[in-house]
Amino acid sequence: MQFTRRQTLKFAGISCAASALAGALRAEGDNSPAIAAVPFALTTPMHIGQAALRVRELDPMIDYYRSVLGFNEVERTARGVTLGVGTVPLLDLVHKPAADFESPTSAGLFHIAYLMPSRKDLARWLVHAALKQVPLTGFADHNVSEAIYLSDPEGNGIEVYSDRPRDTWVWSGRVVKMGTEPLDVDNLVALTDTTKSDFEAAPTGMRIGHVHLRVGEIAHARAFYEQAVGLQPTQDARADASFLSSGGYHHHLAVNTWNSRGAKERNAMETGLDWFSIIVRNPADLEEQKTRLRAAGCVLVEMENNVVEAIDPWSTRLRLVPGEA
Repeated sequence: MQFTRRQTLKFAGISCAASALAGALRAEGDNSPAIAAVPFALTTPMHIGQAALRVRELDPMIDYYRSVLGFNEVERTARGVTLGVGTVPLLDLVHKPAADFESPTSAGLFHIAYLMPSRKDLARWLVHAALKQVPLTGFADHNVSEAIYLSDPEGNGIEVYSDRPRDTWVWSGRVVKMGTEPLDVDNLVALTDTTKSDFEAAPTGMRIGHVHLRVGEIAHARAFYEQAVGLQPTQDARADASFLSSGGYHHHLAVNTWNSRGAKERNAMETGLDWFSIIVRNPADLEEQKTRLRAAGCVLVEMENNVVEAIDPWSTRLRLVPGEA
């Protein structure tokens, strides 16, 4: 059996290319060669490290991330399970069996985006997902990347993507071109065998490339993540979203108000994003972040191994983790 674009979309539970693109447009809020062994996203002064989700049904969620994304168990504690790639932790599942489900109109997680080390790895994963008939919600070519969208069993958004070569990104000053166009599925899956899945585990270099949040107000989000944390905008100013990065990546963090405008502080007893981390390579940068966050009125929690935790305006916890300089 050979996949065509139509067959791939059918296996993914999407009836046509138009609905696939529409799903991606909803996911990104837009109404209009191999990657290096270490993706550029991870070489910048700051990059995303890990994330944690509060979940009601622990075992089904573990099974989902193992079978769909190929994660393995890194650690199990009284609070839950840490999943990742080999010994590298990527996702904590914090067991909260009595939690209510977080509303999609509240502040919180829009999606966690898992970056494949190569385009071929993305193709291999897509064939795997199609053969398992994993429900997918959208496909898109974002110019800088190719992306596939889905949600886990408790409604947490997921993006699986690979970056296009960095020298093909189109910049105008500090603004990078990021559109939402149809993904050429035929061209993508031509990189691999479509008759069977050889995606038995997540590739060694798979990491979290970016995190996308729902927030109540863009100006407040930028004041925290741009002015205090120190990420830089990579898109033209817009009222409903902002895309921020470190070191010239297209974005390590995105925030939007598409469904959450005016949202208040989150309820820690509900499901959804518990915390996420940014790895800071330069110790001096971390000290400057602490100074700016304190000046902005943030209360910082000092944790083990020089990790610092701050809380954004909607009670989403951000951990700043020292990395290798």
